[in-house]
Amino acid sequence: MKTSINPPKSDWLELLKRPTQTIEAIETTVTSIFEDVQRNGNDGIKRYTSIFDGVDLDDFFVSEEEIKNAEKLVPNELKEAIQLSKDNISSFHSAQQTSKEIIETTKGVECWQEKRPIQKVGLYIPGGTAPLFSSVLMLAIPAQIAGCREIILATPPNKKGEINPAIIYAAQLCGVTKIMKVGGIQAIAGLTFGTETIPQVYKIFGPGNQYVTIAKQLATKYGVAIDMPAGPSELLVVADKTANASFVASDLLSQAEHGTDSQVILVSTSKDKLKEVEIEIERQIAFLSRKKIAKQAIENSKLIFVESKETALELINEYGPEHFIVCTNDNDFYVEGVENAGSVFIGDYTPESAGDYASGTNHTLPTNGYTKAYSGVNLDSFLKAISFQKISKKGIENIGKAIEILADAEGLDAHKNAVTLRLNSLK
Repeated sequence: MKTSINPPKSDWLELLKRPTQTIEAIETTVTSIFEDVQRNGNDGIKRYTSIFDGVDLDDFFVSEEEIKNAEKLVPNELKEAIQLSKDNISSFHSAQQTSKEIIETTKGVECWQEKRPIQKVGLYIPGGTAPLFSSVLMLAIPAQIAGCREIILATPPNKKGEINPAIIYAAQLCGVTKIMKVGGIQAIAGLTFGTETIPQVYKIFGPGNQYVTIAKQLATKYGVAIDMPAGPSELLVVADKTANASFVASDLLSQAEHGTDSQVILVSTSKDKLKEVEIEIERQIAFLSRKKIAKQAIENSKLIFVESKETALELINEYGPEHFIVCTNDNDFYVEGVENAGSVFIGDYTPESAGDYASGTNHTLPTNGYTKAYSGVNLDSFLKAISFQKISKKGIENIGKAIEILADAEGLDAHKNAVTLRLNSLK
């Protein structure tokens, strides 16, 4: 990890840069695949699945037989852990439901808002080096609670054309309508345009690599909404001299093992603590099964010393981390002052991996500084709000004159006339 001591603010932009390729470097590839899938449908999907995943598929969807086999293959201990996670995620997201409240803005004028589910949603689950069945829970559970009619899950197959049984089991448990053996750019393109067999959806959710992130952003140009730009994983820990160095190191490594393009940052007001954590990282990384990946990610990562907690907080808000862990003797200062973060983990016994799996919060979060403008996935992500108004005769009499004056001032005669006619009918 690269160490930076008291970096001046003028250097923060460069210091906090993510280890990602520029959009221009991959946009050409994404665009060409989109155009191919738009023109050729299933043939385009098959072509890129063969190229990128090394398998030729006749059927893109998991069969009933595969679902039954998956349930048998998942160990009972894992099923119990998945159920605990499902219960906690369900509790947290169910609590986000709101009731209809009618507001009488003026006597005779009633206004209210009602939420309706997005009818067709696509859930993208990355494949690669780890079967992220936890992401199935994070996306499918709120979609099910929201009442989405079609929930299409897309995830890349292995070279045998198979999906990890735990992904299939979690999807079936959480109400997924169809499980699609397609990943990468071609999956996002298929969900965007629809093909002979793949349904077109209204909104696409889920994390992915940089190619998937750009593909999701391109989907918005074709009228399909997305949850957020969610690219390679990132974590920032703030720790002072009171922090447990082994805990901090374990949290940093838990994100570093996600992928070579992940980034972890430690910000501290103690130079000694930076050194302790660095030593702990070297000790712990040797025992990881994914140490090769973690080591590459660590090379992209930073140890940053600053003099004061005020400077630390300012730097953290400038970075806007996806995951933010607070391990200090004044956690409240950071909790109350953080403005840009996807999910916050407070205290020595709140590891980031708890949020990844079983605490109940959602782990699908904005990355790459998008926490400055985006929220993580929540129940409202799967809903849309529709406003309603109902005006009585008395109500139109109370606000009609104001509407006429406002419409007249904007030169919109038909707007004014729509009210005038009604007011005249009441005389």
